[in-house]
Amino acid sequence: MGAVRRKFVSSMCKRQALLGTCGPIVSFTFDDFPRTALTAGGEILRAHGVRGTYYTAAGMMDTSNHLGDQFRADDLEKLLRDGHELASHTFSHLSCRSISADKFRGDVEKGRRALEKITGQSDSGNFAFPFGQITLNAKRVVGQDVASSRGIMSGFNGPVIDLNMLRGNSLYGDQSNSAKVKDLIVENERRQSWLIFYTHDVSPRPSPYGCTPDLLQFAVSFALQRCARVSTIAQALAEAGPRVLVQSHGQSASV
Repeated sequence: MGAVRRKFVSSMCKRQALLGTCGPIVSFTFDDFPRTALTAGGEILRAHGVRGTYYTAAGMMDTSNHLGDQFRADDLEKLLRDGHELASHTFSHLSCRSISADKFRGDVEKGRRALEKITGQSDSGNFAFPFGQITLNAKRVVGQDVASSRGIMSGFNGPVIDLNMLRGNSLYGDQSNSAKVKDLIVENERRQSWLIFYTHDVSPRPSPYGCTPDLLQFAVSFALQRCARVSTIAQALAEAGPRVLVQSHGQSASV
């Protein structure tokens, strides 16, 4: 049922744009975010001369959960200083299925303002839905406020992309998943499209929603080996300069 729901929602309330011809592009994104996403994951990216996108839920700052310790205020400062992208992930890390679309939109705005207050600067304008859960109403109203929204529906972005629901692919586990990662990067090269990976913690013993440093290291190295452009979400959108083709509001019911 989840796959059917995602497929239906992905077909509605689109903000379609042309990606252009700058592919293949690969982006590495981190959700929530646990400190290890920056202390381990961010350093791996920097060592390769590239940067990542951090979808940050401001209300999780200074907390701990099954993903480990969450980010601190000084982590946000380091993130920006190191050239990574600060993006939004709501304030309270709520599923849009649990509240009305208007309240969800308010929590997105609250999260963005909180990040601005902490860092003294605005986020990038890009957003990811917590838990990858998206309703048509939430997709529609959030799409009015942000540059792009990312879900967890797997696949490749391009040549036509939906700025209201960018496709993302999980980067979970250890080196036993390297063949899957390799296949995605090779197929992205063949398509000349945009491949977005997402994960959470980065540690030798990751949560079920994170990956090991070795797997991330492999993914970044192999993407660069295949001559992919490794970019943040903001960089990819700026480089591609996607031209909006049509915006379809579609059905407004919650699905």
